Amino acid sequence: MEQPTDIDPKLLEILVCPLTKGRLRYDRAAQELISEEAGLAYPIRDGIPIMLVDEARPLRPEEKGDEKDRARLPPPSGLP
Repeated sequence: MEQPTDIDPKLLEILVCPLTKGRLRYDRAAQELISEEAGLAYPIRDGIPIMLVDEARPLRPEEKGDEKDRARLPPPSGLP
């Protein structure tokens, strides 16, 4: 199985969900950017985030909800 790749932290700071404009959570193991608000997981392919709603998969019920152990990305620069 292929090793997960890291995404440039600066890129992660500016990316938002194209549907909700909300913050994203990086799931390194699954190589996805998670939008809790939209309930979608955007794939990362060959180190490139695919930020298209049509390419995102819906989150399973067990992936939603409790965020206390999940890392969140900081808000995009210039936003509260």
